[in-house]
Amino acid sequence: MTSVPTVPDLAEVALVLRPADDVAVTITDVPGGAEFMSAHGPVRVKQAVPRGHKLAIRPVEAGEQVHKYGQSIGRATRAIAVGDHVHTHNLGMDEADRAHEFSTTRVRPAAPSGPTRFFQGYHRADGRVGTRNFIGILTAVNCSASTARMIAAQFAGPVLEAYENVDGVIALTHNSGCGLVAGSEGAELTRRTLRSYAAHPNIAGLLVVGLGCEMLPATSLLDGLDLPADKQVRTLVIQENGGIRATVRAGVDAVNEMIPVLETMQRQPAPISELVLGMNCGGSDGYSGITANPALGVASDLLVAHGATTILAETPEVFGAEHLLTRRAVSEQVGRKLLERIEWWKDYTASGGGSLDNNPSPGNKAGGLTTILEKSLGAVAKGGTAELSAVYEYGERVTSRGFTFMDTPGYDPVSVTGIVAGGATVVVFTTGRGSVLGCKPTPSIKVATNTATFERMREDMDLDAGGIVDGTASVESVGQEIFEKVIAVASGERPVSEQLDLGQDEFVPWQLGAVT
Repeated sequence: MTSVPTVPDLAEVALVLRPADDVAVTITDVPGGAEFMSAHGPVRVKQAVPRGHKLAIRPVEAGEQVHKYGQSIGRATRAIAVGDHVHTHNLGMDEADRAHEFSTTRVRPAAPSGPTRFFQGYHRADGRVGTRNFIGILTAVNCSASTARMIAAQFAGPVLEAYENVDGVIALTHNSGCGLVAGSEGAELTRRTLRSYAAHPNIAGLLVVGLGCEMLPATSLLDGLDLPADKQVRTLVIQENGGIRATVRAGVDAVNEMIPVLETMQRQPAPISELVLGMNCGGSDGYSGITANPALGVASDLLVAHGATTILAETPEVFGAEHLLTRRAVSEQVGRKLLERIEWWKDYTASGGGSLDNNPSPGNKAGGLTTILEKSLGAVAKGGTAELSAVYEYGERVTSRGFTFMDTPGYDPVSVTGIVAGGATVVVFTTGRGSVLGCKPTPSIKVATNTATFERMREDMDLDAGGIVDGTASVESVGQEIFEKVIAVASGERPVSEQLDLGQDEFVPWQLGAVT
């Protein structure tokens, strides 16, 4: 008797994320002509589908919505048959308005049982707790950038090896500070970002360097700023100090005065409720919303349950999923503030001749993401399930406990600069294609969404979330691993970004508005 060959189950090569989805996400390269059996019937793959991409498991007529995560990720630009590869050639933007509800699905993570968890941090006089002990050289204007770098360079290498409690001397330089329209949104944004870095709890020693004729003078970055009494602060103005060489000599002297003071500061136990976690993603792929991002969401919920603060950002990358966040807002006012920022971004991108759907990068698309809706639905998973307690402007200090949101661009260095300005003392950065970002003075933990990227860039990654796809790990177990990693790094463990000394050049404040 001739045996009938068994058709393999679709689950061997693809994941169906929600029962009503029209697509599955491939977990391996699937060749054209392959046949599988799904819950909806047979699936014959029409053409090769790369791993991380979408495979149609239901027919969709042209103009109809295509669903993934149980949500619309776009509309079919032509008829899609079962077994088709679903991507840019047959899937476009869905411009339909979404219904926004407020405070309908608020969740407060249950208070954890067991003893209070602690990390080893630097207690500041204003009550905040730092995870690092840096001397930061902050520039008032681009004209003082080279001078700041020259000062910091004198303390590179083994110079500080004798000082166990001094993490380094960093030059935080930027390309603005002059030519701004006084009182404009752009000028205020730059000033706010710089002042927020000046007050950051990971910076225990502060040297502000200006030129002397800039629109944002060095003194303006400190005037009225309520800095803790134990923060070492110095100011130098190049024109008043006799030029670059004289200012470098004076700056080196100032830093040498601070170092012994910082060395007396010791790590001491602090409850993890004092942690502020920044969450960002970059080089996203088709697995981001399935593995690393929801796992980070688990870690965020765990921290919030312990009384800590977490910050989600990248406003262009929540567009299309903002309705999921407004439902979690603690009030209609908080939800509407998020919607106001979305509307601002629509106008902002339109004024430049684009739209928010321009956001998915070529790398995102190569990794399987097609529209901003699909990217956003995966990106908001970083925020877990906790209620949204507050929405902040770019670079504004975050003072609310719990899960919060900050308005930032999607461009990684600019976004993370805003998050750190807000007070993040640890950052977790998820990536599918691979990222090499650092963000001094805050340590950055890299989580790969798939094992292939983790193995290829093993020397740049801290954690691998790829086991969620192959079944060797769960979202919850990887989330717990991220949670424990955050506590360890907050206590002094050095992630890869710090081992590679990354983070000075990634200080990139958002530049907005006219330059005169």
